[in-house]
Amino acid sequence: MASDPLSSIRTGLQTAIRKTLVGDQPPVRDLSKPIIGDTGLFGPDSVTWRVHADSAMLIGGIRALLLQTIHPLAMAGVADHSAYRTDPTGRLWRTASFVGTTTFGTTVEAKRAVGIVKKVHERVVGQAPDGRPYAANDPHLMAWVHHTLVESFLVSYQRYGAAKLSSDDADRYVEEQARLGDLLGVESPARGVLELREAMAAIRSELKAGRQARGAVRFLLLPPLSLAARGPYAILCSAAVGLLPGWVRWDLRIPYLPITERLAIRPATKALSAVLGWAMSAPPPNAVTVTVTV
Repeated sequence: MASDPLSSIRTGLQTAIRKTLVGDQPPVRDLSKPIIGDTGLFGPDSVTWRVHADSAMLIGGIRALLLQTIHPLAMAGVADHSAYRTDPTGRLWRTASFVGTTTFGTTVEAKRAVGIVKKVHERVVGQAPDGRPYAANDPHLMAWVHHTLVESFLVSYQRYGAAKLSSDDADRYVEEQARLGDLLGVESPARGVLELREAMAAIRSELKAGRQARGAVRFLLLPPLSLAARGPYAILCSAAVGLLPGWVRWDLRIPYLPITERLAIRPATKALSAVLGWAMSAPPPNAVTVTVTV
């Protein structure tokens, strides 16, 4: 019997997406099958699983990277120790692997991933251009990175996800992510949407875009991608920019056209998200199911 052309297209698209995001690494868990054994830090009934399985995560990830650049100490650590210019896909794969493992992996796998990150962060120390020292394992600096990720994933899901979260579920998502923040050693991780807003407001006085930030943003807006990936990335990136606070866009010198964002970018992003969600909802090719005896 001839194979279903639509199924072939779906599988091919999923394979291409996975290769872009995580390289050749197998899925952490096959979500199309019953969950066996340890369900990890959050579990299938969590809001985290719902949010992190949605294609809106791609928009949230770009938004978080753009937003993180505006903290001079966090940006200095990236500029001095990250190979994002020479190995952008490698950094993307490691980040996606960490989020995927801590979300869908077993508790042992999630804690191992956290341990690896903390170990790597021990070497990320130095001095920012303004002379201030920085350390990636600084709990205060880690709180900034943690909160930008949580906020970005949340606002991206609320705008472009499969279904908007209720206020209770939004609070629950932030509280669930605080568990991960505690493991990482984050300073006072927010445990609800109000606390998250307060934390982001409290750190505002520390934020200022410098030369390093604007250079990183230029790279994020126009990364070296294949011809086929440029169009979808441009849509996702434009959507991420539209979700940034106005003062952040201004400080980073990111062009923004609100009418274009509303009339063109949002519809295009929703259409692209639907296609990505359709592709990624199929059983992963050569999936590896995590099985733990308990």
